[in-house]
Amino acid sequence: MSAEAQQGLTPTGTIASAVDRRRVVFATVVGTTVEWYDFFIYASAAGLVFGELFFKPAGAGVATILSFLTVGISFLFRPLGAFLAGHFGDRIGRRRVLVLTLILMGAATALIGLLPTYSAIGIGAPLILILLRVLQGISAGGEWGGAVLMAVEHAPRTKRGLFGASPQIGVPIGLLLASGVMALMALIARGDAFLAWGWRVPFLLSIVLIFIGYWVRRRVEESPVFVEIAERKEQTRMPIVQLFRRHALLVIIAALVFAGNNAVGYMTTGGYIQNYATDPKGPIALDREPVLWAVAGSAVTWLIATWVAGWLSDRIGRRTTYIIGWVAQLVGVFTLFPLVNSGSVGALFLGLAILTIGLGFTYGPQAALYSELFPASIRFSGVSISYALGAILGGAFAPTIATALVQATGSTLSVTVYLAGMTVIGLIATLLLRDRSGIPLGPEHEAEQAKSPIYGAARG
Repeated sequence: MSAEAQQGLTPTGTIASAVDRRRVVFATVVGTTVEWYDFFIYASAAGLVFGELFFKPAGAGVATILSFLTVGISFLFRPLGAFLAGHFGDRIGRRRVLVLTLILMGAATALIGLLPTYSAIGIGAPLILILLRVLQGISAGGEWGGAVLMAVEHAPRTKRGLFGASPQIGVPIGLLLASGVMALMALIARGDAFLAWGWRVPFLLSIVLIFIGYWVRRRVEESPVFVEIAERKEQTRMPIVQLFRRHALLVIIAALVFAGNNAVGYMTTGGYIQNYATDPKGPIALDREPVLWAVAGSAVTWLIATWVAGWLSDRIGRRTTYIIGWVAQLVGVFTLFPLVNSGSVGALFLGLAILTIGLGFTYGPQAALYSELFPASIRFSGVSISYALGAILGGAFAPTIATALVQATGSTLSVTVYLAGMTVIGLIATLLLRDRSGIPLGPEHEAEQAKSPIYGAARG
C-alpha cells in the first residue's frame, strides 16, 4: 500500500476518499457553528439586555447576577444531554444524535426570540426563558461529543488533531457570528429599539441556520468506528455504567482539563466582558456596538489559534501542545483586565486577542485528546460526559462568580486570581495524563484503549 493510502486510513483500516473527508470536516464545522451561534447569542443577550427585560424587578445589581445565572443553569443540564447522547450515540450511531441535537438547539433559540418580556406576562417570562435555556443546555451537552467523534473517527491517524480542530473552530466562528450579528443589530436598532426588538432578530435567524445545518449533516456518512461496532454487534448495552465502573477517575481528570479552559473562555462567550465593559454605571461604560465588534475580532484570533493548535498537536503531541497553551493562557489572564480597564476599545480587543491565543491552544487539541482517552465502545459517553462535567466545573457560573467577586471586592484583581487558579488546575490535570497520540481507535483495539492513560494508575 502506498504512503498516501496509509495516510488516508480510517481507524477501522478502510481508506476514506478526500471528498468524504472534506465533507465530514465541512459538516462538523457548519453544525457546531450553528449550535454555538445559538448558545452564544443567549450569553451575549444575557450580558446586554436580559437583566433589564426579564429580571428588572429584582434591582439592577441582582438582575445582572440572575441573568448570568440563567447562562449557568443550562450547564447543569449538559450532563443530562451528554448521558442521553452518549447512550444513544454508542447504541444507534453518532450521526442521528447530531441531527437531533441540532434541531433541539435551534427550536429553543428561535422560541426565545418570540418570548414576551416580564412587562408583558410577568413572572412567566423568566420561567419560560429558563426552560428554553435548559433545552439549549441539553442540546449542547449532546452536540459536542458527536461532532468530535464524527471528525476524529473519520480522520487519518496522523491528522486527528487537525480533523478534531474542525468542530472546535465552530465555537469561535459561532462567537464571531453571534457577536457580529448582535453588533449589526445594535447599529440598526439603536437605543430603546434594541431593547424593544433588535435583540430578537439574531435569535430568529436561527431558524434559517437550522435548515442549513440539517441539510449538511444529513449528507455525511456514519462514523466508520461505529459502523464496524454495529457490524460486529458489539454495541455496549449500558455504556454509561461501563464508563463509570472502569474509568470514573479518567472522566474527572478529563473534565478538569476542560474546566481550566472553559472558565477563562466564558469571560467572553458567557457575556461577562460585554456586560462589564458596557455597564453605564461601571468603571468603563463603553458603547455597546464597538465592544461587540472587539469581541467578534477576538473570535478570529481564537479561531486561528485553535486551528494551529490542532495541527501542531499532530506533530508534537496533544500533551505538549496543551502545556504550551496553559502557559499562554496564564499570560492572557494576567494581561486581560489591565488592558480592559484602560477604557480603550483597542486595548480591550488586544487583551481579548492575547487571551484567545492560550484559549485556542487549550481547546484545539481537545477533540483528539478526548477521543484517544476512551475505548471505542463507550467513547461517545466518555467524551460527552467529560466535556459536560468540565463545562459545569469551568464556565457554568464563571460570569456569575466574576460579577460577585467584583461586587464584593470592588476590583477585577479577584477575577484574575480566580481565572489563574482555574488555569493551573487545567495544567495539573493535563500533566496527570499520558500522551496517547496515534493510538488505534477501532473496536479491534479495545483492550489497548482500555489501559489507563493516567500516570500512576494500573494499565492492565
